[in-house]
Amino acid sequence: MRVLVVEDERNLCDAIARGLRRKGMAVDVAYDGPSGHEMAYVTRYDVVVLDRDLPGMHGDEICAALVESGALTRVLMLTASGTVADRVEGLQLGADDYLAKPFAFDELVARVQALGRRATPAAPPVLSVGDLVLDQTRRVVTRGGAPIELTNKEFGVLEELLKARGGVVSSEELLERVWDANTDPFTTTVRVTVMTLRKKVGDPPLIETVVGAGYRVPEPVVVTPGGPQ
Repeated sequence: MRVLVVEDERNLCDAIARGLRRKGMAVDVAYDGPSGHEMAYVTRYDVVVLDRDLPGMHGDEICAALVESGALTRVLMLTASGTVADRVEGLQLGADDYLAKPFAFDELVARVQALGRRATPAAPPVLSVGDLVLDQTRRVVTRGGAPIELTNKEFGVLEELLKARGGVVSSEELLERVWDANTDPFTTTVRVTVMTLRKKVGDPPLIETVVGAGYRVPEPVVVTPGGPQ
């Protein structure tokens, strides 16, 4: 999941980013309105955690612009004021959720995860192909019932490949969806991560390389009675 945190209180912004990264999310940060607005348009984020009172450009303007653009990005609005009137106003602007400061970090994580599931075409919480099962909510992967220990990046790559339901996912798409803006776009990190992921997933191999296009996990062919042999 790719998340943008726009918050002018740098310590709070960095703390939120660190916490979300520990939960396996790719997180970028912006410390003012204009930077957050630009980043939200350059990169397709699943969720934007957006402070309402920002210097340079108000959070309300950023939220309204995102909604008007038709982007699938979900907006979690943060504010120092938690009155009913403020919550109503924020939601009327198009925010998908609203959280007043101070907040419990566990609640923030739960809300971001819930919004992330709504940011893309609906996928079941448990993804599977053959005997491989990935539980997005519990962040658990098994094959043949045996657990597989994956790093956050390996889990993210496998999750994106399974979400594609047999489709090809390019290295550029994986880099955008699983890593953050600080990653060198010319790095070999995607290839290396896929290589180690293949080893951990085991045999028979599930991840295919499509030369010049990317990677995919083919869906099993189901042969119906009377169908083609």
